[in-house]
Amino acid sequence: MIAFERIEGFDWDAGNARKSEEKHGVSQTEAEQVFFNVPLLLAPDLKHSGTWSRAQRVRFPHLKPTTQAISLRLPLSLLEQIKVEANKRDVPYQSLIKVWLAEKAG
Repeated sequence: MIAFERIEGFDWDAGNARKSEEKHGVSQTEAEQVFFNVPLLLAPDLKHSGTWSRAQRVRFPHLKPTTQAISLRLPLSLLEQIKVEANKRDVPYQSLIKVWLAEKAG
């Protein structure tokens, strides 16, 4: 039995990422996003599964999206302002930057 609650991330290989994009038009990021939708919507896929008799509801409490390290050059004064704001909120400044970027992009 798979311990779904112990799954922490995604393990993509280059071949599967490429095939998913080519065959289904779905990027790796789009495929991952499905697991973070609230509520998670399910629909029958009789073509591929044939039956829902084996289906079970699962949770992934430790699952995190794939991340990629980037280098970002900021003016020193801006970085210091961000660190001050992060300190006020008692969070790491990199985490605060991610939250702010997600809010703007969302």
